Amino acid sequence: MTTTEMQRIETPDAMLERVVVGGDLSKLSPAERLLYYRQLCASLGLNPLTRPFQYLSLSGKLVLYATKDCTEQLRRLRGVSVTGLDDKVIDDIYVVTALLKDKDGRTDSAIGAVPIAGLRGEAKANAMMKAETKSKRRGTLSICGLGVLDETEVGSIPDARVVHVDPETGEVEAPERTNAPAEAAADLFPTPEEELRKLKASVQAGWLVLGYDTEKQVKSLKMFTEASMLDDVSDPAALSDLLTWLRAEHKKAGKRGTV
Repeated sequence: MTTTEMQRIETPDAMLERVVVGGDLSKLSPAERLLYYRQLCASLGLNPLTRPFQYLSLSGKLVLYATKDCTEQLRRLRGVSVTGLDDKVIDDIYVVTALLKDKDGRTDSAIGAVPIAGLRGEAKANAMMKAETKSKRRGTLSICGLGVLDETEVGSIPDARVVHVDPETGEVEAPERTNAPAEAAADLFPTPEEELRKLKASVQAGWLVLGYDTEKQVKSLKMFTEASMLDDVSDPAALSDLLTWLRAEHKKAGKRGTV
């Protein structure tokens, strides 16, 4: 960071106020963004080299979300322990409630919920473990007073897109298709219809790679939805879960190609 860049940066208090009020890190210059990231880590006692936070484009704003490294470091630093877990099924949703306590005796709780309708075997086990992980990480962030998303929540938000920011400069890295800015912008901020279309295309490609016939396609579809035809599915979360399951099947089968 050059001296000129440092001179242009606002005082930390002014910069923090602008971020808190606006909630949008894209409004900061690259140098300010880098400084803000480092100061946030320092205030929490986190090691910025482990990338405890990543960037996310959400509702047109650039925000931070917490990674696994963030919650693990916070749990160690604040002496956070999970004192209890409670699970139940509500309308085909598996819900886990984590009870947490820190070294000062403060307590908190948080839930993690995932759909399990139609899931069997390993797919169901993975979903249940994901719910437990969600509850523990969300509880850790809550008891530490951090109102940010955890990475286990990011994948279930249809309009959320991970944004790569250079950790050395704070520059938002250019999209791969730099010669097509309009298309790149559409990729970062797709409409729900576009998101659904892309998920369906990925599922169809997965079926093709796995060599699934119509019967197997319908069977796998019914594991995650009530529909028997892909065109009838309107739930992106269900399609994402199906795609994750197809990838696991692809890995177990040792198939060539990518799902």
